[in-house]
Amino acid sequence: MDERFVITVEEEYAGTRMDAYLSAVTDNTLSRSFIQKLVAAKQVRVNGELKEEKKYKVKTGDTVEMTIPEPVRAENALPEEIPLDIVYEDEDVAVINKPRGMVVHPAPGNETGTLVNALLYHFKDLSSVGGVVRPGIVHRIDKDTSGLIMVAKNDKAHLSLSEQLKVHSITRIYRAVVWNNFREEEGTVDAPIARDPKNRFRMAVEAGGRNAVTHYRVLERYGQFTLIECRLETGRTHQIRVHMAWKKHPLLGDALYGPAKNPFGAEGQMLHAGVLGFDHPTTGRRMEFECDPPPEFTRILDRLRVNKI
Repeated sequence: MDERFVITVEEEYAGTRMDAYLSAVTDNTLSRSFIQKLVAAKQVRVNGELKEEKKYKVKTGDTVEMTIPEPVRAENALPEEIPLDIVYEDEDVAVINKPRGMVVHPAPGNETGTLVNALLYHFKDLSSVGGVVRPGIVHRIDKDTSGLIMVAKNDKAHLSLSEQLKVHSITRIYRAVVWNNFREEEGTVDAPIARDPKNRFRMAVEAGGRNAVTHYRVLERYGQFTLIECRLETGRTHQIRVHMAWKKHPLLGDALYGPAKNPFGAEGQMLHAGVLGFDHPTTGRRMEFECDPPPEFTRILDRLRVNKI
């Protein structure tokens, strides 16, 4: 079934091209080229009128309506020869270092080039618990978040890893660059998260939402920005991004939850899943993996260390 998406343009986005704006406020899950196709197909209205100019620049207070087509049929997910950084693999599990910009599974606007497409090519066996849309996928990380993700190669492994997620025994530690300095050295955000009623692509701290707990500590301070480490106790959608924005420390480069301005040209939020640990589904042995942030993350850190703005 098609979905209708409605949002009112905030002042900070005034003057932004409509395709760039809609891509940003859908968390880059819809590419600019896909949005341009929607415009050409007369699926986008501004203030109730069809808008067929893909270069139209939105204005403060504009009401933008977009009709998103029914999601791609799962059978359309095909193996693709996409390089993967396989950190670990055995008969039960694999650990992948996902690059920034890769979507985990097919969705409208991102039907190909996903982690699922790559997994179907590289691995003969994947768990079926997640269905044909998400074979092997136990948990997700956002498109513009880099780092470690675990993959189940059979249903037994999938169920074991899912149970570990449920009881919060999985170790998931991230590094993030956020706006503004912290008074404290460490702390915990314990605030429920639910779908933002104003934008279905966003989450928000909402009373009655699902329990969400993030532990954080300061690693480096750069004046207007801070490098922090975040340890997830729970794993809600966009949890770190929502919790940090709620604390007035949105992630650098996060146009969905933070300011539209991006002084260092970060391509997406500065968030890296650097540590992943779990009990092996068959042996029970504790396993922990670590990977460094990608070069683009490190380059921005180097600039922050020099400038300390």
